[in-house]
Amino acid sequence: MYIREKLSAEIKNIIALGLDKTLESGAFSIDEKPEIFLEIPREKNHGDYSTNIAMQLPKQAKKAPRFIAEALIENLEIQGTSVESVEIAGPGFINFRLKPQWHYQALEEIKSLGDQYGKSQKHAGKTYNLEFISANPTGPMHMGNARGGAIGDILASIAAWSGYDVTREFYINDAGNQIAKFGDSLDARYRQLLGEDIPFPEDGYQGEDITDHMRDFIAINGNNYLKWEEADRKKVLIEYALNKNLDKMKSDLGAYGINYDVWFSEQSLYDSGAIDETIKVLKEGGYAYEENGALWFKATAFGSEKDDVLIRANGLPTYFMADIAYHMNKFVDRQFDRCVNVWGADHHGHVARLKGALTAVGVNADNFEVVIMQLVRLLRDGEVARMSKRKGKAIALTDLIEEVGVDATRFFFNLRSPDSHFDFDLDLAIEQSNDNPVFYVQYAHARICSILRQMDEEVNMDETVDYACLVEKEEMNLLEILSDFPEEILVAEEKMDPSRITRYTIDLAAGFHSFYNACRVRVEDVELMKARVHLIKAVRQVLQNALGILGVEAPERM
Repeated sequence: MYIREKLSAEIKNIIALGLDKTLESGAFSIDEKPEIFLEIPREKNHGDYSTNIAMQLPKQAKKAPRFIAEALIENLEIQGTSVESVEIAGPGFINFRLKPQWHYQALEEIKSLGDQYGKSQKHAGKTYNLEFISANPTGPMHMGNARGGAIGDILASIAAWSGYDVTREFYINDAGNQIAKFGDSLDARYRQLLGEDIPFPEDGYQGEDITDHMRDFIAINGNNYLKWEEADRKKVLIEYALNKNLDKMKSDLGAYGINYDVWFSEQSLYDSGAIDETIKVLKEGGYAYEENGALWFKATAFGSEKDDVLIRANGLPTYFMADIAYHMNKFVDRQFDRCVNVWGADHHGHVARLKGALTAVGVNADNFEVVIMQLVRLLRDGEVARMSKRKGKAIALTDLIEEVGVDATRFFFNLRSPDSHFDFDLDLAIEQSNDNPVFYVQYAHARICSILRQMDEEVNMDETVDYACLVEKEEMNLLEILSDFPEEILVAEEKMDPSRITRYTIDLAAGFHSFYNACRVRVEDVELMKARVHLIKAVRQVLQNALGILGVEAPERM
């Protein structure tokens, strides 16, 4: 248990015992004790912790919040605890000020745990599937995939640091209409390149990658497949091009710092009979019916305005049908305790109906969650950027990484919560100044490394250190930020918001830069010098841990 957890538990216990004593005194009475909540006040002059318990009781106690707070304070036993003083603020908030010694315990925790500092066992023993990107494999990865990749990969890391056994998963959409269109496009280009005068499908994929694939295929196979039956030839072309695209996806994502545990094929749902089994379960439950030649899901039974098609009148399953079967595979076949998907904002309306379908097949839909991701605009010189090397096409992931680098790409995509729109400033992302947040954070780490290299022979880190030497406000601020890290991870996981970790690194870097400007590390007072060296080593370690979660380098020199 980290120091913040210990303090929270200790203060809640003080409040609980104080409430019992107050009730015994007859100051007021209540029928049911409320849950005790604590928060860390934004304003330092409001203390270290605050509780609103006096604001929760007036209805039961039939007393004003201020009266309740005053009665509670009279019965709070703080002698021999970490609490130095208690006071009332505003209409009835109770603020706790702690003895300063608690700050130093975070340094001992960091020194002891090192690169494990911040990890917890809160969700130990639980399995967690995180599916993200799942881009259409019929073309290159684009900028929209870049944000989803950063969000998903960091969410997976946060979940792992919270104790989950995490599986990163990519769902390959290798079945359905888009694959049929992909086959039509490949076949047309193949035949055209071999001299046939045929039109290209109006709704076909126009990208240069289609032409490139068929040129390469012809270089290997010539016109050997020209006389094949069209359907058989398309299967060969699709298999060839899909494998090429998937290899490229894996390579591009690996360069982006993302490596999946599972690449799940949609086609496998058809080949394994999972689609048919899902239909059977829905029918047996009374949630599927036939009408006008199609098979429908009773979405209205779960609050939707209309029912949804599962199997079209032409016999082809919808994407929704495959999605139900896929999530049954996750929950029923592979038995994940929790499944989280990262989806674009255009999929927002799909969440409720999929939850309804999961309920219909006997899955607890509370264990299925979706992180909705908004779009990002790329800006250069204040204008919307046009980066693609392929005129008229979406901005490719590889183009973006080439432009600003992996670190800036991942960091910038997580500057805001996933559900926020924001502008990605390409000029700022490569600027080497304190205005660039990723440079600002990485420079803090490099500066600490530089200081420690210079002082390597001056301080024996194994000697006993008197942390009580650290009393300056900049030192206290750093210690508080360091102690917040384990809780930040848990809150980021609970809220499914990886931007909390990004903002934390900025706050920690800002705390260090303020300390550096106000407090010299190399001083004549040897005890103070040793304490400050331990402090900045702790900052370096936590920056490494946090940047590691973000998949961003912690450079030793810049």
